[in-house]
Amino acid sequence: MGIFQLAAIAIIGAFAFAAFKEHNRRQASVDNSEIDELKAEIDRLKSRIATLEKIVTDKAYQLGDEIDRL
Repeated sequence: MGIFQLAAIAIIGAFAFAAFKEHNRRQASVDNSEIDELKAEIDRLKSRIATLEKIVTDKAYQLGDEIDRL
C-alpha cells in the first residue's frame, strides 16, 4: 500500500467520522424537540384529568347520577 493510498484512506475516514458526528448531533436535537412536545402534551392531559376528577367527585354530580338511576 502506497503513501498516497494511505493518505486517501485517512482523509476519507476523517470525513466519514465528521459526517457521522454531525448526523448524531442533528438526530439528538430532533429528539429533544420531540421530547419537549410530548412533555407539553402530558402536562395538558394531566390538567384535563384533574378537571374530570373534580367533576366526577362533585357531590352534585353524584346526586344527579343517583337520581338518574331511579
